[in-house]
Amino acid sequence: MDLQFTPEEQAFRDEVRAFLKDKLPARIAAKVKAGQRLTKEDQEEWHAILNERGWLANHWPQEHGGPGWGAVQKFIFDTECALAGGPRIVPFGVNMLGPVLIKYGNEQQKKYWLPRILNGDDWWCQGYSEPGAGSDLASVKTTAVRDGDHYIVNGQKTWTTQGQHANMIFCLVRTNKDAKAQAGISFLLVDMTAPGVELRPIRTLDGDKEVNEVFFTDVKVPVENLVGEENKGWTYAKYLLTYERTGIAGVGFCISALAKLKVIAAKVHKNGKPLSQDPLFAARMARVEIDLENMKTTNLRVIAAVAGGGVPGAESSMLKIRGTEIRQEILSLIRRAMGPYAVPYIDEAQYEGWNEAPVGGIDEAATAAASYFNYRKLSIFGGSNEIQKNIISKMILGL
Repeated sequence: MDLQFTPEEQAFRDEVRAFLKDKLPARIAAKVKAGQRLTKEDQEEWHAILNERGWLANHWPQEHGGPGWGAVQKFIFDTECALAGGPRIVPFGVNMLGPVLIKYGNEQQKKYWLPRILNGDDWWCQGYSEPGAGSDLASVKTTAVRDGDHYIVNGQKTWTTQGQHANMIFCLVRTNKDAKAQAGISFLLVDMTAPGVELRPIRTLDGDKEVNEVFFTDVKVPVENLVGEENKGWTYAKYLLTYERTGIAGVGFCISALAKLKVIAAKVHKNGKPLSQDPLFAARMARVEIDLENMKTTNLRVIAAVAGGGVPGAESSMLKIRGTEIRQEILSLIRRAMGPYAVPYIDEAQYEGWNEAPVGGIDEAATAAASYFNYRKLSIFGGSNEIQKNIISKMILGL
């Protein structure tokens, strides 16, 4: 089922499609659709293309460089990008730090950092999780002690996604050890090239180093890099997480993945008929499609509320739970549809230049295993789904 758009919305959709056809590099789109890894240069190229058009930070206010779109326009853009093979925007600067600075940063910080996020002058990563503070984020132990015009930072962050590319990291640090956990945290912007910062890659099962550990040893950070008030960082951290969790829902990418599933289910045969006609498999496809349609509506409501000045609360947790479950179910069905052809893990297929014959005649089979296992993380990062259920029970049910 497709949403019904007004003539103005349809005209905008046509504009987005024309833009993607003209400006989205075919090489990058092909890698995205094949499930291959993107290089830093690939992501920076797409970032620059969107920024040139003024469409990069589509949820920022116009006065800070956003396009001033409404909820439906944002939905259309995200969906069409995903269907065309547009890369996911690296979220840490644009989608996470940007909104925090716009709401809580001082004028000097907004004037300096926001243009650098848009121009790609800085590549940001997120310094939240620690070895003893993952889902229990308020337990962070990395310290920042005031010393004149600087903070001296010591501690460790982990699971720092794409930290190997970053020159800046926004961190939750403890500035008051005597206050209760949430009350003694501050939000600090740290230069990754400063003396005392060390990054170590964490090798994942597939050999990639997308996630990292970051160590801080007597790192000097200027006081002007404190966002908001000292010891009020937990408020800013929660605000950022609502944006992260809403983004993790990945409605556009779910729509794109469902379209891929339908193509594969029509291509693969069982008992002489397309798999899409198998009653059991068709029932699972129908169920996930219904769930996705419901999530589309919820997503539009949340986007509209934010555009009207609201802040996504428990709704972002709902989207995170359902979005990740739906996306994982679609990926599971894709892998199931391919049967034994989805079993082999072919490392070379994840990189540009792979041009071997399709596995079992299915183009997507070569990267199926890697994609399936990699995206098991969706229900864990950004606050595990179990934690999101606790948030919902507290905020809505008062439990």
